[in-house]
Amino acid sequence: MGHGGDSRRAGAYDGELGAAVGRAQQGDEAAFAVAYRIVQPGLLAYVRGLVGDDAEDVMSDAWLEIARDLGRFKGDGAGFRGWTATIARHRALDHLRRQRVRPRPSVLEQDVLDLPGPQSTHDQAMEALSTEYALELVGGLPRDQAEAVLLRVVVGLDGPAAARVLGKRPGAVRTAAYRGLKRLARQLGAEGVTDEPPRTLGEST
Repeated sequence: MGHGGDSRRAGAYDGELGAAVGRAQQGDEAAFAVAYRIVQPGLLAYVRGLVGDDAEDVMSDAWLEIARDLGRFKGDGAGFRGWTATIARHRALDHLRRQRVRPRPSVLEQDVLDLPGPQSTHDQAMEALSTEYALELVGGLPRDQAEAVLLRVVVGLDGPAAARVLGKRPGAVRTAAYRGLKRLARQLGAEGVTDEPPRTLGEST
């Protein structure tokens, strides 16, 4: 079952990613570079949504931990995405605690979101999330929604994997992702927004 453009692309790379991780665990540095190249863009965008301009530094710390603990990882390519996202999130939260940074509140009010229309919120927001501007807008969402959107759309995790990273139930992550995408669709000027969450966003509670 697809999870939108970026997530489908992520899934397509998971076979290659899993093979690269296996080789990297045997000491193949080139394979580790392949795994890094596949995973890093999504992780960096996710962490940028949490810490802003400090994302590169946070991800440097995260990759040091990933490289150090690589031998302990067990799983496939999709599992590696979730494992690295968990590490990246922990490092980002550590950074926020050190800097005493608080997440920015959303500038949108809930009552502007209830607009009927024929198009899918998910599809509209997914197309726009390829832009840096859209990623900046994600940073203005409430944190639970921002993280859910970034993990699902940008990192390419499925519902259960995103829920494990966040320590929440899949249904809660599904709801947060839907609300976040709906807010983004409205803020990006989408005119048609459905009131029903698309099934591809995740699992029911």
